[in-house]
Amino acid sequence: MPSIRHGRLFLVPNLLGTVPPQDVLPARTIEVARGLTHFVAETPKAARSFLKTLAPLHALQAISIEELNDRVPPERIHALLSPALAGRDMGMLSDAGCPGVADPGALLVAAAHDAGIKIVPLVGPSAVLLALMVSGMNGQAFTFHGYLPVKPDARAKALGSLDDAATRSGSTQLFIETPYRNDAMIEAVLATCRAATRLCVACDLTLPGEQVISRSIARWRSSSRPTFAKRPAMFVLGSG
Repeated sequence: MPSIRHGRLFLVPNLLGTVPPQDVLPARTIEVARGLTHFVAETPKAARSFLKTLAPLHALQAISIEELNDRVPPERIHALLSPALAGRDMGMLSDAGCPGVADPGALLVAAAHDAGIKIVPLVGPSAVLLALMVSGMNGQAFTFHGYLPVKPDARAKALGSLDDAATRSGSTQLFIETPYRNDAMIEAVLATCRAATRLCVACDLTLPGEQVISRSIARWRSSSRPTFAKRPAMFVLGSG
C-alpha cells in the first residue's frame, strides 16, 4: 500500500488580548486557522475562545483541541501529532502571541521535524519582538528570560545580573511579570539597576490602550508614571 502523505503543522499566532482579529492578524493566517479541524493548544478553553472570533468553517464542537502544557509528559508529544501523521493538516496555538515562543510549543515542533512533518509558521503578533522593536534598544543581540523570581531577594539578584549583562555586552534583556505584580517589578528595577540603564515598559501591545514608556532609570525615578497593574506588559532593559 502507498504510504500516507503527512499533513502539515501550522503554527498559528494568537491575539495578545481582546481585539478584532482582522486588526492584528493577516488575512492568510485567519483563513488557514478558520479551516483547520485539529489543534494542539496550551489551554484548550482559550484556544476555543480565539477560534470563535475567527468564525471557523466548522462547528466548534467538531474541532479537536489537544492540550500541550508543562504538565504533558515528553512521551505524549509524538501522539499529539497523530492528525498530521494520518495525512490531515493541523494547527498549534499559544494562549497569546506566537506558538513556540515563551510556551511549551517548541517540543511539538521538534517532534514534527523528527517525524518529517512540514511545519508552516504563520504571521502574527509576538509580544517579545513588538516590545524589542518599540524599545529603541539593541535588536542585534537580545535575550528573553521569561518570568523572574517572585521573592524580593532573588528578584533583585536576577535584575542585577540582567543589568550587568546589558551594561557589559550591550545585549538587550527582556522579561515578563504576572500583570498584578507589574508595579512591584518596576519598583524593584528602579531600586536595583544603574541610573544610566534604560527601561522600557511596553503595555497592552496591539490593544486600544497600548502604552510604551522607554527611558533611563534616572528619568523613571524622577518622573511621575501611570500604574501598569493588571495590564499585560513586557519589560526591556538595555545599556544607556
